[in-house]
Amino acid sequence: MYAMTALWFESALLPQGWARQVRVSGNGGLIAQVTAGVEPQPGDERHAVGLPGLPNVHSHAFQRGLAGLTERRGAGADSFWSWRELMYRFVERITPEQFEALAMLAQAEMLEAGFTHVGEFHYLHHDRDGTPYGDAAELAARLVAAASHTGIGLTLLPTFYAHGGFGGTAPGPRQRRFITTPESFARIVTACRAAIRGLPGSAVGVAPHSLRAVTPAELNAIVQLAEDGPVHIHIAEQTREVEECVAWCGRRPVEWLLENQAVDARWCLVHATHASDTELAQICARDAVVGLCPVTEASLGDGIFPAARFLAQRGRIGIGSDSNVLIDAAEELRTLEYSQRLTLRARNVLAHAAGFSTGRSLYDAALAGGHRVLQPKDAAAGLVPGASIDMVALAARHPALLERSGDELIDSWIFAAGRSAVDCVWRGGVKVVEGGRHRHRDAIVARYGRALQQLLA
Repeated sequence: MYAMTALWFESALLPQGWARQVRVSGNGGLIAQVTAGVEPQPGDERHAVGLPGLPNVHSHAFQRGLAGLTERRGAGADSFWSWRELMYRFVERITPEQFEALAMLAQAEMLEAGFTHVGEFHYLHHDRDGTPYGDAAELAARLVAAASHTGIGLTLLPTFYAHGGFGGTAPGPRQRRFITTPESFARIVTACRAAIRGLPGSAVGVAPHSLRAVTPAELNAIVQLAEDGPVHIHIAEQTREVEECVAWCGRRPVEWLLENQAVDARWCLVHATHASDTELAQICARDAVVGLCPVTEASLGDGIFPAARFLAQRGRIGIGSDSNVLIDAAEELRTLEYSQRLTLRARNVLAHAAGFSTGRSLYDAALAGGHRVLQPKDAAAGLVPGASIDMVALAARHPALLERSGDELIDSWIFAAGRSAVDCVWRGGVKVVEGGRHRHRDAIVARYGRALQQLLA
């Protein structure tokens, strides 16, 4: 394991903006001091461009094994719901060992793409026949083991799933690995907190899966289990979900949630694709974060979140890789901006204001919003004393970055290069990616290949 003493950058992005000749020193994986305008000291590791690593607010790590396997059209109209049936068939076969192998590759690729912390929305709790494991955190512990090996920061979000539809509809047989009661779920949360203890930079929250999967009384009980940690929930991802919610209670999903829960800055509303203008304003008023997963939302045909209207009201966003069909932090931000361009037939839609960089605007928003709903008790996001040393060094000699400076570097990374421009990544002061490759990539890929061979046999 390589731990840094100090890093020196020709330029780095600090909270107040770009600075030249920046030295970042650390202690125990945390930033001790950030100094600009200084020459490197003997022993400092030198790089050209430094950025804070990005948080990934929403991941289902095991779905990495499905990437590319659901792109054949079925007999009827394909949608999220037909994709979900294929995913359920995959879930039915996964063993704990295979689950860990899939998570390990997903996490390694996140680090290679510039994500340094992930919120794992973890709903796979039981054995293949639905029988609870002897250890309530059997599969959660596999995520922790994967993170310990890859080095990624982990916010574990054990997910409560009890029903197959609004109003307490009975779950289907293919959901048996997810289903818990409030009492058994409380044991899972306790076991998750024990499992993650000792993993640096870790946190635990809770995730009521969706309004489809919980009753109002269950939702109240589950939110209490978060204590002062984050609360994440899928909501208003598809139009059918909105229609079924209205049929159940006469309210739209976001509308009902805001009326019935004390949603605040700890909450991440994942997707919120089909939120109305009134709902967007109310989310802003509550200071909640919307967790956007543009690549997955495009893959599943969910629709396009009205990001321009939301950000114009100073709404907060984070980004996530969700189904992990393609893991690339820059691609998520590019897809977010391009979806708005296609909808509005305009360019640079999500730039903060006239004259501002679009890439920088997106990056700043995803950094601040993601940190808030993954590490709410930690120091401020970015390169500041007390924060974790989570950093990305861009490859300055990448063709897309040549003759670029300041915000042009972020714009060129997001819109012209993608993950190929990531050179090195540090998480908690440990260099986990060098030359664009995770330090354990070969072994991780080999283990992943063996797991897939077994799963798809």
